[in-house]
Amino acid sequence: MSTPLYQLKAEFFKTLGHPVRIRVLELLSVREHAVAELLPEVGVEAASLSQQLAVLRKANLVITRREGVNVYYRLTSDEVAELLRVARSILSGVLQGQAELLADLRATSPQR
Repeated sequence: MSTPLYQLKAEFFKTLGHPVRIRVLELLSVREHAVAELLPEVGVEAASLSQQLAVLRKANLVITRREGVNVYYRLTSDEVAELLRVARSILSGVLQGQAELLADLRATSPQR
């Protein structure tokens, strides 16, 4: 019996559910990066970055190529970058709504 699509989607979003993985995908949305380039940008130990990259590879979100001693990562699809742009847009809307609510609360709070 096949796995329901909603369950596969949930597993996909779990894969995205780590800040280091999101940051790596954001960086790779701009261009291909060598692991050595990612390390200072992500700000974690090499072993941790390697672990997160393995998760992204297993999920087929990134692919690698080797050039000499360097391993380069890139997104498997421009749709991954588009997903990150859509998520940013959604979050911007949510935060805008929260900012407006906060402004309303402050404007209507009783003075002491």
